[in-house]
Amino acid sequence: MSCSSSGSLSPSNQAANAPKQTARREWKYIASEKTTNNTYLCLAVLDSVLCVIFLHGRSSPQTSPSATPCLMKSLSFEAQPEELEEHPLSPMHYARSGLGTAGLNGRLIAAGGYNREECLRTVECYDPKEDRWTFIAPMRTPRARFQMAVLMGQLYVIGGSNGHSDELSCGETYDPHADEWAQVPELRTNRCNAGVCSLNNKLYVVGGSDPCGQKGLKNCDAFDPVTKTWSNCASLNIRRHQAAVCELDGFMYVIGGAESWNCLNTVERYNPENNTWTLIAPMNVARRGAGVAVHAGKLFVVGGFDGSHALRCVEVYDPARNEWRMLGSMTSSRSNAGVAMLGETIYAVGGFDGNEFLNTMEVYNPETDEWNDCTKALSPLSD
Repeated sequence: MSCSSSGSLSPSNQAANAPKQTARREWKYIASEKTTNNTYLCLAVLDSVLCVIFLHGRSSPQTSPSATPCLMKSLSFEAQPEELEEHPLSPMHYARSGLGTAGLNGRLIAAGGYNREECLRTVECYDPKEDRWTFIAPMRTPRARFQMAVLMGQLYVIGGSNGHSDELSCGETYDPHADEWAQVPELRTNRCNAGVCSLNNKLYVVGGSDPCGQKGLKNCDAFDPVTKTWSNCASLNIRRHQAAVCELDGFMYVIGGAESWNCLNTVERYNPENNTWTLIAPMNVARRGAGVAVHAGKLFVVGGFDGSHALRCVEVYDPARNEWRMLGSMTSSRSNAGVAMLGETIYAVGGFDGNEFLNTMEVYNPETDEWNDCTKALSPLSD
């Protein structure tokens, strides 16, 4: 063979004259029934496609007792769509609340969190194409009540609580190519329930609760991954912990949370150009422990806790109008759940529903304004 300049392979004359080899196709017989003297109706699977096959036998008498009836090769194939069955989205291996969640390389990452027994080190990775959770390398430190962000292709987790001692100041970063976690320089202040966000190639840690866990903080710190140093930024207008934090169009948004025990509906926006915080339109529902995702230039705030109950309600913020509106509610109440965007879908995973810690997941379709905890897959064919 000769190789063309474009990199495509062109056959030589000898190869062109060689008999073509047909790729082997996978068949699976299901059932058949005789419809007339010379016709059979068959069901089979050909390359994962369900087919109806009509077999027409030759009506002329056989010329030899050993001859086999010749079936016409012009078979009639009618591909039938295989039935799709709904089944629940695959749950995580562990129930988790107060976990860190992020989308990375087309996968959903769920790290740490706590259940009724302990804080977790384990990290799970969800493949939406396979609807399957697998484990990746665990964190160095068990932690819950923290948030996760993606910066320069790596995951970052900062602060939180290990369930046994005071709030943590340590942080870690995950390299997906090496499947390893490495330590990052510690925060200047121990804290948990802080918001974490990447903005302009820096990692921001916002608010959180003090070492006694009694009140929120105004602190805002930025980490430079190049110099591996922390610096102070302007303080929030309002103390907050368990706020939802995200980046949109070059601004950082800090949404809801609580000052001490009272839940907030206030929202602040940070401008890194002049290092200032501005209060913008408040949410319709005061909440802490909510999740947030960005889609189509808008902020989607999911679930949380209103001081009395875990929430199912969801609302969206339009920065062009500076207004919030309510959306379709989740199928389950979830506070301190993980929320992340993959493709055109918003995922809510884990959390606490007011009675138990959850390992379940549900997805939101912005086009239909609907949440669903099921996925459709081909129904298995019986032998």
